[in-house]
Amino acid sequence: MKPVQASKRALRRFLLETQSLLEPLAENADSSETMRDRVMNMLLRLECVQIDPVAAVRPNQHLALSARIAGYEPGMLEELLRGGEVFEYVANAACIIPMADYPIFEPTRRRYRERLEPAIEEIRPVAEQVLERLEREGPLPAKAFDSEERVHGYWDNVNAKTKATSHALNLLMDASHIRIVGREGNQRLFAVTERSVPAELLREAEQIGTSEALDAMMVKYFRAYRVFEPSDPRLGWQKLTAQERRETMERHMAAGLIVPVEVEGLSKPYYMLTSDVERLAAHEREAEAAEAAALAPVRFLPPLDNLLWSRKRLTDLFAFEYTWEIYTPAVKRKFGYYAMPILAGDRLIGRMDPRLDKKQGRLAVELLQIDTDIDYDDALQDRVHRGLEAFARANGATEVSIVQFRYR
Repeated sequence: MKPVQASKRALRRFLLETQSLLEPLAENADSSETMRDRVMNMLLRLECVQIDPVAAVRPNQHLALSARIAGYEPGMLEELLRGGEVFEYVANAACIIPMADYPIFEPTRRRYRERLEPAIEEIRPVAEQVLERLEREGPLPAKAFDSEERVHGYWDNVNAKTKATSHALNLLMDASHIRIVGREGNQRLFAVTERSVPAELLREAEQIGTSEALDAMMVKYFRAYRVFEPSDPRLGWQKLTAQERRETMERHMAAGLIVPVEVEGLSKPYYMLTSDVERLAAHEREAEAAEAAALAPVRFLPPLDNLLWSRKRLTDLFAFEYTWEIYTPAVKRKFGYYAMPILAGDRLIGRMDPRLDKKQGRLAVELLQIDTDIDYDDALQDRVHRGLEAFARANGATEVSIVQFRYR
């Protein structure tokens, strides 16, 4: 298939458009669409959003959605989870996924069940007690289960410190015998899978062939990433060797589903859905519109935002190096443990490391850092500061302070 030619700017603008990060945030003009509808539609557009419990401000999933939806309310995601319209499972790590996709993840669930069955067998009596209670009483939080017995959990290196019931819940969840159906603060609500997933989806998951499911999940990955390449070890959210990844790309190219994209200045091609080629071409033609959109409001992206899933793509298309320093020793951190990339128009211009004091209603920016190749003039400074004020308001703060500023 003949490669598509693309400039870096057009390709990153196409990527930002498909990620709902290019145009200014606007309040919904359709009064018939509720906030719940808007959140669900955004999840359908993004395919999934990544979950993470770390909350310097709010957890990743909420920050990712609020960067795209004006007036986003975190409670809406909880409503969708409780209402069975979405489910939590492994895609690009742990994610919130539209419930309609439940069947295509069956090969992943099967793989986890096979791997975890020996561990479940070791604590079979406890696991059965947990299942019996959930079947009898319905959704329950982890704190509803108690056990004096301690076992080696996922994170116990030497001594057995984990409650047997807690370990059973984690194993049963990862093996998909139970699933999360809601959250109360940091507490997860668990329910038996067979009683909480629509019957028709359970039947479809049971009947779907492995190849069909994996192909559907690969296409979902293509839609989620929009611009992708075979070196990604998580290609298709599957365990594939480098050879298998190359063969997968070749097969989908031969079928006409995807097309290679030769990008100016890059030695290796990226790929995109063939159906997206015209959208990319439109960005190549819209030079004037691109200049106007450069004045779009500044946004702050959480460390696990969908746009940031591929660090290679960030470097190639945005000339932006990013490492989440949460696991870096404090003395070696350059930008802060929760440094959020700053998006201004179609460029990533620096990082912002926030801390939210909910009780005092204050947002402290431990470090506001701007890259030295950015022309940080008065107009851009004003946009960044207005963006910070909007970010603070969106997250319940009335005051913003910048502890340290760095232009490097």
